[in-house]
Amino acid sequence: MSAQAPYGATQGVGYQDPAAAPLDEKSDKSVRQDSTQDVESGELVNGGKPKDLEKVDSETITIHEGEAKFKRLGWVKLTVCMIVEAIALGSLSIPSAFAAVGMIGGVILCVSLGLISIYTSYLVGQVKLKYPNVTHYAEAVGLIGGRVGFEITSVMFILVLVLLLGSHALTGTIAWVSIVSDPTVCALVFSVVSAILIFILALPPSFEEFAWLGYVDFVSILAAIFITVVATGVQAAGQPGGLAAVPWSAYPPPGMTFYQAFEATTNIVLAYSFAICQFSFMDEMAVPKDYIKSIWALGLIEIFIYTVTGALIYAFVGPTVRSPALLSAGSTVARVAFGVALPVIFISGSINGVVAGRYILRRAFPHGTIQYVNTLKGWLVWVPLIGLQVLVAWIIAEAIPFFNALLGLISSLFISGFSYYFPAMFWWFLLKEGAWNKDWRNISLTIVNAAVFIIGMAILGCGTYANVQDIVDQYAQGKVRSSFACEQSAYS
Repeated sequence: MSAQAPYGATQGVGYQDPAAAPLDEKSDKSVRQDSTQDVESGELVNGGKPKDLEKVDSETITIHEGEAKFKRLGWVKLTVCMIVEAIALGSLSIPSAFAAVGMIGGVILCVSLGLISIYTSYLVGQVKLKYPNVTHYAEAVGLIGGRVGFEITSVMFILVLVLLLGSHALTGTIAWVSIVSDPTVCALVFSVVSAILIFILALPPSFEEFAWLGYVDFVSILAAIFITVVATGVQAAGQPGGLAAVPWSAYPPPGMTFYQAFEATTNIVLAYSFAICQFSFMDEMAVPKDYIKSIWALGLIEIFIYTVTGALIYAFVGPTVRSPALLSAGSTVARVAFGVALPVIFISGSINGVVAGRYILRRAFPHGTIQYVNTLKGWLVWVPLIGLQVLVAWIIAEAIPFFNALLGLISSLFISGFSYYFPAMFWWFLLKEGAWNKDWRNISLTIVNAAVFIIGMAILGCGTYANVQDIVDQYAQGKVRSSFACEQSAYS
């Protein structure tokens, strides 16, 4: 397939070294064409002179500065951004997945899905290198599916990111309820505070700027995990019989249904869903080919954190481990752990708004200066755009009483594509060189990508069934909270 421009991609916006390269030629040409059109249309000012040539020069400089601003991301900060996107408080839901599938199953899932995610992320990066005009995931799918594929994936892309925003706002509410522990305060107050914090943290428009928050985010989640592991370990050691008395199992517990086990599996799938934002992050890299360092660093860090966290906490707590696991550490420790985890809750949530905002802005203003958010006009568009996203996400999260199950459903429907079957399709249609049976390498990769595609389809079908069944069971058992609930018990 030729390197055609993808649907929705801004034409001519590839990497150029800001220190050495002049203004992107097509951007400059676009500006000059605008000025020519002003002259041809007869729009004259200042006594017959063409319309404000100084304005054209000013726009040229603004575009040049904007291109430079959004091409400064190095591989270390790319790793940090991907950590922010991938490793959030959801990592403390992994122990409950271990309780559902057993110790052996949990370890196998964490390691195998981690390695597959590294591979599919590698494929995503290769597409970006081959088609540098691709700036977001939907544009890559557009190379295969045309306009229809582009538009459908755009909706999937924005919907997942907005729902993740809402999920973090909801998690923030749960954290505040646990920390403050004052039943007289309406839970919606904490919900609004959470939404405001996410809005403020989502204001930096470039990922290079946002990466500085990522260091705080990473320290926050590591500290929360450490506190939870130590607290549950101390509790287990102090009970009669010590650690040996904890009834953890190497295999799924008796009576575990298929849908319950697969629902737990989708928690691990969601924990490895960093490929969805990879195109967006790589578009700001100074040296895009360095992404390989980032995905290996992130992938190995995730595999280690998820496997060790899941195994240790499950071994310390057993089948009664809650999700997130810090709720199993006792009320006092849970309050401390939630307090330490506040930065990761809000920072990891806000980056989804930045990614969605960058996509919307670039699509709405593909050739203007607004997309660079380095002018007053740019900020006047960017700030309300972030605010609107957070508001919509907050309303959805509070209005839908089974929101967490809905998020699991959406993850099964969409993350299965972004992390599994779309990358496999990228190899078949965009990256494969020659016939599938050309040589041993192509035959091997055909088998590997067919397996990845099947895994994605299995997650799509089985995960959807599991989460729909969970919603049905929640209603049947009366576990569904009311919309915009004020009672704190609804969030505990």
